[in-house]
Amino acid sequence: MTTTIATIEALLVERFGFSSFRPGQREVVEALLTHDCALAVFPTGAGKSLCYQLPAIALPGVTVVVSPLIALMKDQLDFLRSRGVPAERLDSSLTGDEVQSVTARLHSGELKLLFVAPERFNNERFLASMRECRISLFAVDEAHCISEWGHNFRPDYLKLAQLARDLKVERVLALTATATPAVVESICEGFGIPPEAAVVTGFYRPNLELLTTPVQASERDALLVERLRSRPRGSTIVYVTLQKTAERVAELLEKAGFAARAYHAGMDPDDRTRVQDWWMAADDRVVVATIAFGMGIDKADVRFVYHYNLPKSLESYSQEIGRAGRDGKPSVVELFACPDDAPLLESFAYGDTPTNRSLRGLVDELLSAGRDFDVSLYDLSSRHDLRQLVLRTALTYLELLGVLRQGTPYYAGYEARPIEPLEQIFGRFDVNRRSFLESVFACAKKGRTWYALDPTGVAARLKQDRNRVTRALEYLEQKGLIELRVSDVRNRYSRLRPSEDAAALASELGERFQRREEQEIARIQQVLQLVTLGRCQVNALVGHFGEKREAPCGHCSFCKSGAAANLPDRRPLPALPAGIDARALSEARAKNLSALGEARQLARFLCGLTSPTTSRARLSRNRLFGALEGRGFADVLEWCRCFVARRAAE
Repeated sequence: MTTTIATIEALLVERFGFSSFRPGQREVVEALLTHDCALAVFPTGAGKSLCYQLPAIALPGVTVVVSPLIALMKDQLDFLRSRGVPAERLDSSLTGDEVQSVTARLHSGELKLLFVAPERFNNERFLASMRECRISLFAVDEAHCISEWGHNFRPDYLKLAQLARDLKVERVLALTATATPAVVESICEGFGIPPEAAVVTGFYRPNLELLTTPVQASERDALLVERLRSRPRGSTIVYVTLQKTAERVAELLEKAGFAARAYHAGMDPDDRTRVQDWWMAADDRVVVATIAFGMGIDKADVRFVYHYNLPKSLESYSQEIGRAGRDGKPSVVELFACPDDAPLLESFAYGDTPTNRSLRGLVDELLSAGRDFDVSLYDLSSRHDLRQLVLRTALTYLELLGVLRQGTPYYAGYEARPIEPLEQIFGRFDVNRRSFLESVFACAKKGRTWYALDPTGVAARLKQDRNRVTRALEYLEQKGLIELRVSDVRNRYSRLRPSEDAAALASELGERFQRREEQEIARIQQVLQLVTLGRCQVNALVGHFGEKREAPCGHCSFCKSGAAANLPDRRPLPALPAGIDARALSEARAKNLSALGEARQLARFLCGLTSPTTSRARLSRNRLFGALEGRGFADVLEWCRCFVARRAAE
C-alpha cells in the first residue's frame, strides 16, 4: 500500500495527539514521499524528530536513526513507547544480553525504529545484521557533522552517505539545527538531496531576550549570583568550558542558596543521569554544565541559559541558547563575554593540529603496508602521537584524496562461552556442520569458561572463508547456545593507486589541518564580534545561518541599549616563560623525546593538553604539565620553538 501525506496526517492525530504540523514538518514528509530524501534544518526544539517518527510508523520495514546522543535516544524511546511504537536503541551502555534481545526483535520485523550511534557502523556484526533488514528510512541527526568545513566535523559521519547507498536504504533524511548555507550545500551534496527537498525554517526566536554582557573574569561569579537573585526562579542552564569550572560554580551557587548541581563528561554515567533527572523534575533548579549537557533533552520550560564562558562558535552558541523557551514563553539567554576565555578555546583548536613528523610517519606506514591491509586505530594513534579523532580525520582526508578506500572493519578477537557442554551443542547439527564446529573450537585457546578465537587464524588453518567462521559463531549466539564477546577492532583499507608521493601527501594533510585550525580560531573571534556589534545582534546571528531579517529584533543587548559594547582588555600576563623551570623542562623533554621532542608537542604539554604519548608516559603527573594553561597557544608555541632551537644549538 502506498504511503500518502493523508496517511501521515491521520497518524499525527491518532498516534501523537497533534492537530496539525509545525512549520516545515509537512514539507519534509512530502519531500520524503516524493523524492525519497529530505534535509530538515530546524532550530533546536522545533520538531525535527517527528519528521522521522511519523514516516517510521507508516512505512514498511524499519527506520534507522543515527544519532551521537545517548540522551536523545533514551528520551525518544520513552516517548515512542508511551505511544505504543516498538522502538529500541543499540549503544555502548547495553549489556550483551540486551544487544542480543534488540537484534532478535530487529530480525523478527517487530521494530519500527532503531536508534544507533554512527560508530556502530564500524561493527561488522551490526553491518551484517543491517544487510538482512528492509530499511525504509535512514535518518541522520546532527547531519552538519558530515561537512568537512562545519563546526563539528566527525569522520564517521562522512561515511554515512556511502553507507546508506551500500545498505540500499529506500529513503534518506538528514536533520540538523545548525547549518550555514555552505553546510546545507555540503549535506545535500553528500546525501544526494536535491535543493527542492531541503527544508530550512527560520532561526529567529522572538521569545528569547538575547543579552551579551562584557565582563572581567574576576567579576563573573558575583554577576551570576546577582542575575539569579534578581530574576524570577526558573529552570536554568549555566554553560562553562571546563569540568573543574562546572564543579566550582555549582558549589558557589549552592552556598548562595540555589538548588544547583554540576554536570560534565568526567562524571560517572549514573551520576550524570541522576543530575539530569533531578534537574528535569522541577522548574527552579540550576545545572552548571559543560556542552555535554542538554543535547537531546526534551524540557520545554527552560527559562534561563547563561554562558559563564565563551562558546566556541556561533553554531554552538545558537544550539545552546536554543534550549531555552521551547514552550514559546519569554526566556532570557545571557552571555558573559570575557576575552580571557579565548586563549583556552584557541588551545583546543591548536592542540588538534598534528605535527609534521606525526603525519609523515603515518603516511609512510600506510603506504608501506601493501595494497590491502588492516590496522588497529589504537596502535596507529599511539605510534604516531595522534589523538583518535585526529587520526580518523587524517584517514578520512586520505580517502577524500583518492589514496585509500576503507573496507568493513572487523574484530580480530572473539571469545565464546558455551551455555551447555560443547558435545551437547555439536550434537544438534548434522555431520558436516558438527565437524566444522568441532574444528573451529579445536583451534581455540580454552580458559576456565571462555574459548578465545582469532577468526582469521582459524579460517587460514582450516582453509575456510573467515565469514563462515564468524557466521557459525554468531548463529550459535542467536540460538542461545553460546555467549559471544568481541574485541580488537581492525580497520581494513585498500590502496587505490600503485604509487604516491609520501612527502606531498603529508604536506597536503598538514595544510588541511592548518586550514581547520584557522577556521576554528576564526569561529571564536566571530563570537567576540557578535558581542561588540553595532547593530541588531539577533539579526546578525540568524544571518550567519542564511536568514535575512530587516527590522531590528528589539530584544537583544544592542537594540535595548542602542549602543555597541566594548570588551574589557585581556588580563595582562607575565612574559613567557614566567614560572617555568627551564632546566626541569629540558630534563623532561630529554627523557621523553617521542612525546615532547617537537615544539608543538611541548606547547601542548605546557598548555595542559594530553596526547597518546604524553598519556602513555604519564606526563600529566609532571609538575610542569599545564604550567601555561590559559595562555595563548600561539605565544606558547612560539616560545617552545625558540626553546627547542636553543637546545638543538647547544
